[in-house]
Amino acid sequence: MASSFSSGPANAEGKSEFRNKKPKPENRDESELLTVPDGWKEPAFSKEDNPRGLLEESSFATLFPKYREAYLKECWPLVQKALNEHHINATLDLIEGSMTVCTTKKTFDPYIIIRARDLIKLLARSVSFEQAVRILQDDVACDIIKIGSLVRNKERFVKRRQRLIGPKGSTLKALELLTNCYIMVQGNTVSAIGPFSGLKEVRKVVLDTMKNIHPIYNIKTLMIKRELAKDSELRSQSWERFLPQFKHKNVNKRKEPKKKTVKKEYTPFPPPQPESQVDKELASGEYFLKASQKKRQKMEAIKAKQTEALSKRQEERNKAFIPPKEKPVVKPKEASTENKIDVAAIKEKVKKAKNKKLGALSAEEVKLKMETDEKKKKKKK
Repeated sequence: MASSFSSGPANAEGKSEFRNKKPKPENRDESELLTVPDGWKEPAFSKEDNPRGLLEESSFATLFPKYREAYLKECWPLVQKALNEHHINATLDLIEGSMTVCTTKKTFDPYIIIRARDLIKLLARSVSFEQAVRILQDDVACDIIKIGSLVRNKERFVKRRQRLIGPKGSTLKALELLTNCYIMVQGNTVSAIGPFSGLKEVRKVVLDTMKNIHPIYNIKTLMIKRELAKDSELRSQSWERFLPQFKHKNVNKRKEPKKKTVKKEYTPFPPPQPESQVDKELASGEYFLKASQKKRQKMEAIKAKQTEALSKRQEERNKAFIPPKEKPVVKPKEASTENKIDVAAIKEKVKKAKNKKLGALSAEEVKLKMETDEKKKKKKK
């Protein structure tokens, strides 16, 4: 018993020593452990990973605008075909104007319903089916950025949204190439499809553009980052020294008021008291007139105004009956004697042209030809 008791603590101490002895880590750089190797992809989720499927059904629905109805009606068979491959049912309700996706008993991937929800959201936001179906891939994500509430003034909002698109869509195309994302600007939202790193940059550029920061500054920094990422030595270093730092110039352009108030010179004396209506009547003598006389004066003033208005109206009417001033008639100039055409000479020329056949020789040319022919005949003899 004693021997067995004594051997117990010794074994316990040995076990604790063995537990404390942890395997020493290999000598590796921290940068290698933190970075993901190039070309590495997470293994795809297969039916073998979840052979029993899901316990409960889950579904998502989204509304779509009226103008998307025709397009969705055309491409819906393709949507159903793409989702049936992942064992997800899709229904299109044209009366209610909604799209619904739900899992089935055969569905094995628990995250595919979230991707199906994003697919119908993108289709509702005017993204084409060819681009939206990419969301079902594992290495592709999407982001729908709401920009409608970022700018209050509608005119300013439209200008900034157009600035994001650029002339003939050049700014948007440059952003797509730098971030490897598909970007669609529609109404009050910006839809982006691509890798997670690209979506993060797209969101930053879109929000900065709505905050009145031109997208060209962010595009310039993205171009520099793209070049720096190619260098393997600079991957683990800070890039702040290479990136441009744009200072925000707050130019305060104060608008001048329409009515400028000119300050009067200060005087210690108060302004003179304005005359009351009674004082004005006393000065003009109206105060001492009777009520009938005052009434007669008012009627005369009204009549005088009426006569003036009538005379002006009559003048305007009479303007239509006043004939316009006619231009003076210019007499045609007589033909000068120097430029007179000789009709007789023209007639003679026409007669000669009629007698002469086209391509025929003149009389002098015929004589010369006859002489040359005679000379040639003599020489031959």
